[in-house]
Amino acid sequence: MGSSTNFDKLRKKIDSLDQEILDLLAERGNIALEIRELKAENSVGVYDPVREKLIEKKLKELNSGPLADDAVLRIFREIISACRSLQQPTKIAYLGPEGSFSHQAAYNEFGGSSELAPLGSFEEIFEEVENGRAQFGVVPVENSIEGSVGMVLDLLSKTHLGIAAELFEKINHFLLSKTGNIKDIKIIASHPQAIAQCKGWLNKNMPNSEILETASTAEAARLASKRKNVAAIASEHAASIYKLKVIQNNIEESSLNTTRFFVIGDKTNQPTGDDRTSIVFSLKDKPGSLQKSFFQPFADAKVNLTKIESRPSKERPWEYLFFVDFKGHGQDKVIKSLLKKLEKNCIFLKVLGSYPAGNLPSA
Repeated sequence: MGSSTNFDKLRKKIDSLDQEILDLLAERGNIALEIRELKAENSVGVYDPVREKLIEKKLKELNSGPLADDAVLRIFREIISACRSLQQPTKIAYLGPEGSFSHQAAYNEFGGSSELAPLGSFEEIFEEVENGRAQFGVVPVENSIEGSVGMVLDLLSKTHLGIAAELFEKINHFLLSKTGNIKDIKIIASHPQAIAQCKGWLNKNMPNSEILETASTAEAARLASKRKNVAAIASEHAASIYKLKVIQNNIEESSLNTTRFFVIGDKTNQPTGDDRTSIVFSLKDKPGSLQKSFFQPFADAKVNLTKIESRPSKERPWEYLFFVDFKGHGQDKVIKSLLKKLEKNCIFLKVLGSYPAGNLPSA
């Protein structure tokens, strides 16, 4: 009897706390509406990755448990998303279909209150944002195992859009099916890359299953939702969308598989003190020009390069574009001076964006 009374008391406490949370959410929503008017007066967009990164940092500092930091951040991400939608409906373009890792990245950054629009190609994503039909696009730029996404780099060099933010998504592959029973499975479906990344587990645990290649992991999940004897290698996010059960989680061979995404749009950011800048440039074809005109100025300025790679320019044979990431913000005094020096030696130089450095997922 006593334990039942305590149970009821605790439930009443939760009910009371829920009411307080609702009251506070209403207050936060009303403040968001006030901020909407100020943003409209000053032509400020509703998505502010700098502000959101500061909120995230503060929440981690303030969180004393028992909920883990990731759980708290997921809750607040949805609160921010809902408040953002009060200020202005936000449409985000990404490479579909629904349930893809690009969809997962877009959802994790913008939350469920944004309109997430799946498109069929990277070109369509850039066009959708360039023409104002979507406020932002989410595109993968490189994977820790497969390398850079050349098409995205090519499009970045030509567009007037900039990089608003960078996101890192850890790529975990789940074996999913309608029943969750491995004995029902005769066929394993997925994208060829996902199949290759899970080959060791498949050979050991399901050597007699038929392998079916699909256009995407999301398409495999959709197929598995229709057929009891098909299992999909896909994300946990896809499992929630297609109502699939997990047979086995994390069947990939490498725990370091991570994809870096860019949020693209007409958005400039203020410095945070922990920023990254991306540029693309081409140099005159002279012996030692890359060393003298590029590496030396960075060394002299003590600016840390985090990435450099080349791509054919596609304008003239054997002419290359160099894509570079480095620490710092375009408004920093040192970076401003450095970019001026670089520009003198370049045939072409474009700043793709300065944005808060993303958080790498833990291994």
